[in-house]
Amino acid sequence: MLKVGVLGAGHLGKIHLRLLNQSNKYDLIGFYDADIINGKKVEAEFGYRYFDNMNSLIDAVDVIDIVTPTLSHYECAKKSIEKGKHIFIEKPITNTLEEAQELLDLEKKFNTKGQVGHVERFNPAFSAVKNAINQPMFIEAHRLAEFNPRGTDVPVVLDLMIHDIDAILSVVNSEVKQINASGVSVLSQSPDIANARLEFENGCVANLTASRISLKNMRKSRFFQKDAYISVDFLEKKAEVVKMKDAPEQPGDFDMILQNAEGVKKQIYFENPDIKENNAILDELESFAEAIATNSTPTVSLKQGTQALKVALQIIDSFEDKKIQQV
Repeated sequence: MLKVGVLGAGHLGKIHLRLLNQSNKYDLIGFYDADIINGKKVEAEFGYRYFDNMNSLIDAVDVIDIVTPTLSHYECAKKSIEKGKHIFIEKPITNTLEEAQELLDLEKKFNTKGQVGHVERFNPAFSAVKNAINQPMFIEAHRLAEFNPRGTDVPVVLDLMIHDIDAILSVVNSEVKQINASGVSVLSQSPDIANARLEFENGCVANLTASRISLKNMRKSRFFQKDAYISVDFLEKKAEVVKMKDAPEQPGDFDMILQNAEGVKKQIYFENPDIKENNAILDELESFAEAIATNSTPTVSLKQGTQALKVALQIIDSFEDKKIQQV
């Protein structure tokens, strides 16, 4: 079992503590939180050992799980890697691209492993259909959330949309060529609603919408590719795969047949993916333990987390460009 320590005992940090404590792949040594009052409270309530010094915790473990505010990700990760520790770091990887790039360099220099907490990669609905997503040419993603003050210190792109950015980059094997985006601030100082259009070198286009001031929650993505349509509901953990093939000469009574203007007939049929219930956060943490044990590349590497951040920041830059043009 890998000795693990958690940095940050806020809402998500407490979830990580509980799951690491029950995992048979980790030995939870303790946690550190900059807020001593909160740290002592969590220790008294749950029994996890509270370290009042970050360096002492880092020295005592093999793996550091960073669940602190984004602004402190870089500092926590840098200290951990330089002490030879593997790091699991919540999304987004860092606050700036320069910080993320330095972590990549440090990971290589100190021969450690890192994984970024893009939890939707472990959503059972996405996992069930990911292998069926093959060269998508149009993608539509909607991630809408009811207002929650937690997370509004960063633009909605880094808070919500980055989940879909990472998922899309994981299935589109091509570089982003062009980005057009718009963002609107309603309640926060940073944009609460955003729309982005990503154009890839291979011709694929992805249209992403994110909002944190919606009346209802929605997390859906749709992937369109040659002869197939794949829908993923990340919230309800449901997926649908609709495929087309050449129509039989003698269709059955219940076969669904479409005919185009040229007279070509196609049969539509449905596949029901096998979606297995899971705890996505526990799965991502344990997959990282497996990557360390087998010396393999983590499911969401620091490099991939950096790529998602790069696209997210380019989207935010697109907002700023539009502001400049309007002036």
